Amino acid sequence: MAGTVACIDGNTFMVSDASGDVESSPGTPVGLFAADTRFLSRWALTVNGERMAALSVDDSQYYEVTFFVVPGGAVDYVQADVSAIRRRRIGPDLTESLTIFNYGERDMELDVRLEVAADFADIFEIKFDIGDKVGSHYTQVRPDELCLGYRRGTYRREVAVSASEPADFDPNGLRFAVRLRPGEQWSTRLQAAMRALRPDGVDLRSVLRAQRPDDSTLPASVQAWIAAAPTLDTDSAALQQVYQRSLVDLAALRFAPLSLGGAAVPAAGLPWFMTLFGRDSLLTCLQTLPVTPSLAPATLRILASLQGARTDDVLEEDPGRILHELRYGESAAFEEQPHSPYYGTVDASPLFVVLLDEYERWSGDRALVMELEQEARAALAWIDLYADLTSTGYIWYQRRNRATGLDNQCWKDSWDSISYADGRLPGFPRATCETQGYAYDAKIRGARLARTVWGDPDYADRLEREAAALYDRFNRDFWLEDRGYYALALDHDLTPVDSLSSNIGHLLWSGIVPPERAPRVVEHLMGPALFSGWGVRTFAEGQRRYNPLGYHNGTVWPFDNSFIAWGLRRYGFRNESGRIAEGILSAATYFEGRLPEAFGGFDRNTTRFPVRYPTAGSPQAWSSGASMLLIRTMLGINPHEDHLAVDPALPSAFGRIALLDIPGRWGTVDAFARQRPNKP
Repeated sequence: MAGTVACIDGNTFMVSDASGDVESSPGTPVGLFAADTRFLSRWALTVNGERMAALSVDDSQYYEVTFFVVPGGAVDYVQADVSAIRRRRIGPDLTESLTIFNYGERDMELDVRLEVAADFADIFEIKFDIGDKVGSHYTQVRPDELCLGYRRGTYRREVAVSASEPADFDPNGLRFAVRLRPGEQWSTRLQAAMRALRPDGVDLRSVLRAQRPDDSTLPASVQAWIAAAPTLDTDSAALQQVYQRSLVDLAALRFAPLSLGGAAVPAAGLPWFMTLFGRDSLLTCLQTLPVTPSLAPATLRILASLQGARTDDVLEEDPGRILHELRYGESAAFEEQPHSPYYGTVDASPLFVVLLDEYERWSGDRALVMELEQEARAALAWIDLYADLTSTGYIWYQRRNRATGLDNQCWKDSWDSISYADGRLPGFPRATCETQGYAYDAKIRGARLARTVWGDPDYADRLEREAAALYDRFNRDFWLEDRGYYALALDHDLTPVDSLSSNIGHLLWSGIVPPERAPRVVEHLMGPALFSGWGVRTFAEGQRRYNPLGYHNGTVWPFDNSFIAWGLRRYGFRNESGRIAEGILSAATYFEGRLPEAFGGFDRNTTRFPVRYPTAGSPQAWSSGASMLLIRTMLGINPHEDHLAVDPALPSAFGRIALLDIPGRWGTVDAFARQRPNKP
């Protein structure tokens, strides 16, 4: 949000104004958050009754923000005798060092006050602007801390605010009486310790503190993360900027889900999706395999541990189904939102198998493939046993949780994202085109794993037969011969939903498009109706629901485009892939190197700059991963047995790219690409 500053560590984050203050309002994700709960809704500093005005903000480290502030309004600033520095750091808890300076010529008597409040709002209560809470709040004022809490049955959350210097605590905050001589300074260290309490009083967040006893280890962890990644050497300052920013943002989004422990996985994105998502996490890991491969095994293991094991219509769970979303807030605990976990997605299950195979091709980690064999088989079985709702051989979806389940369970999951070209909404169940591509790819990859790792050639043969049948069936039922592209979806009666969308680009990276049809698909992807100059729009211009600022109906999504570019390279469309890479990476320069979740689909020749989408998440894991997949695509790097094949195709905007020390089953290797000057 404009004018706000974020401080992040995994799924713990704080959003404040430029002075460091928090004043929450309904529907606005401002405050201190952890595990889907707002632990601080007010955190406001005053000196002698005056609020602080920001002079400067240093947020160069994602986990730390420094605010340089003075009392009073900035508009009447002449020369401040009193100034302050607030240095905030996010870890398992919030710590903030406050230092106040007296640069005047006389002694100062300062009343330093910090107003504190905690509404313990669930992230969904904020997102949907839901009113009063059901449970009860309580306040405990102790000599050395202020404890604010919330209780609803066995659900308890608390935040305890303390200070390193003597303070007077009251139900609304704490106060310091500070006396400073000229040239003196005074400091205190504030802490807000967040607690997620079980009925027996055990704090579920204690495991996070055990993993990181204090916040001093975080900078070293970030440095190690960046040092482990390949080095990018390029003459493009814009590409260097987005690569480094993406690396740091992925570090910021790493978190270990409560009660599951173990290695870190990527949270989907700030502010609404700071948790584990099946689809988002799997696709992010696919994008980042050449750069941060350590994300993949952790993600696969955690998703496998949460794989569906029964039939549950509230959670939309089936045996073998990979979850959509894992939540920890109050609404999930009381099943007001079915997210603990919620399984309403149809693409995470095939993508689980796709990532497992792609990770083994890169890493040679056959042990993980053996470890997750049963989970991979269950995910493949789910495609045929539970997802084929009409017995037609496709993955379909129709929500079973009628109260709070998702209508659309593909990646475009907003309510109106699947429509006919004339704007009509199809019935249910629905079968989107890209999901069938994922299923085809999963069966091909599952067959490879069965034959080469699991030692089951009969199962491999069966999967290959099923993939071939799906290939034929799909190209018969989804192809619109008169238009030269694939239908967005099938309606419940097998009527093709005739919209032109970016979904057809995903069919290329899955490999389900016959080579002879690929040129016609590419012509549409790169034509003016879909390609804005910055990237491929989610929905083609000229259709009834097209809106360049529609969430899934005309915006440009960097993650979407990175996979489309990857698919174009697979089918040999090097120049077209490069045009997408150039457009997306050029757009990043207007966002200070951080690609947002989405931006406007306005034509590049019209706006000259990418238009911000008003509520786009940022940072977003799969947007951060987009630059890494685009670099892989431009370099043409692919694992080939125990070697890394390199087949570069640079767009004209980039003169030279080298990715050094790419990790894999080959050890580490370098990949180089440069533009060759045209000979006269």
